[in-house]
Parts: sequence; C-alpha cells; structure tokens
Amino acid sequence: MDVQYTIVIADDHPLFRNALLQSIHMAISDTHLLEADSQNSLFSLLEKTDDIDLLLLDLKMPGSSGISGLIQLRQQYPELAIVVVSASEEDEVVQQVYNHGAFGFIPKSSEMQVLLNALKQIINGEPYFPATISHNNHQQQLTTKISALTPQQYKVLTMLTEGLLNKQIAYDLNVSEATIKAHLTAIFRKLEVKNRTQAVILLQQLEIN
Repeated sequence: MDVQYTIVIADDHPLFRNALLQSIHMAISDTHLLEADSQNSLFSLLEKTDDIDLLLLDLKMPGSSGISGLIQLRQQYPELAIVVVSASEEDEVVQQVYNHGAFGFIPKSSEMQVLLNALKQIINGEPYFPATISHNNHQQQLTTKISALTPQQYKVLTMLTEGLLNKQIAYDLNVSEATIKAHLTAIFRKLEVKNRTQAVILLQQLEIN
C-alpha cells in the first residue's frame, strides 16, 4: 500500500498553486494537499495540522518579509521539511535559502520534468538545490538573531517595517501599548540594535527583492 503524504502549498497566486497541485499529483501517487495564500493563513494551518511531510513555500506572500519568514518557520517548526518554490532565482537567493535551513529550492521557471524530478527527489528524502552552495557567515549571524525572536516579537518586527506606530500595533494585536514597548525592548536587545530604524534595516537585509 502506498504511503500518503501531507503536503502544504503556500503561495498567494491561485494559478501557480493549481499548477503545483497538478505537478504533485503527477510526481507523487498518494497525497493530501493543503493550501495557504498568506503567512498568517500558513501559520494558522500549521498550528492545527499534524504530521505534515512537506511545505512548499513561496517567499513573497502577504505578511512575509522574504527570507525572514523562512527563518521564523524554521524556528517554530524545526522538524518540518521546507522547500522554497520562488520566482527569485538568483544564486544569492538560493544561497540564503540554503543557509537558513530549507530542504530545497525549486525555481518557478523550472520545466515540468525538472519540477517532477525535484519533487520525487525531495519526497524520497534527498534535498534539491539547483546551484552550488557555500557558506555565508553574515547571513548566518542574521539568521541567529531573527531566530531568537518569539512569534509575537517577530510579528511586531514585521509590523515595524510597515511603518506602524506603537499604538497602531497594539490595536492590531489587541494588547496594550506598554506590552508593545516591552516587545520592542526585547527585540532591540536580541537583534543588537538601538532603535526601530536599525531593526527594520536588519530585517530588510533578509528580504527578497
């Protein structure tokens, strides 16, 4: 009897999600497929779903700040196999994805046969990366700092990048402004920065352009 795999597709483009669904059905005989179209819906799905075998993750979704979204997923779900499927295919991006703990990287421009072979290789437990991988100490240091944030602190940090004031963040998260100030103090300490601007700049260094 074939093993059924639970696979999550996280991408905000319905047409690409549909194409990926069809590709998975072609590559893997028995799958239970779930979908998310934003970072928030993805985390909600992961919280209520057990035994996910694979997450196919787009780096550019609402609520996600590029590579930092991957880092946060790695922190909260260290055992989850995450494969980035992205239109940002530069060697530097692939390198960052590798450094930040992904199990693979599949370019969105891949031909069908390449995509099918990559999916089969991944589901068989072998990582898939299209480029030569090296190590980048600066990126790894950034990863360590972002990974030290709690989920709530990470959410506050991403809201800083949107230019929201403390009282706006407090309102959106349904907490007091004093709580937000406490979060910011902890964020600045963990990121080793002195103010909001420096924190935003650090996070932007992990974004995908």
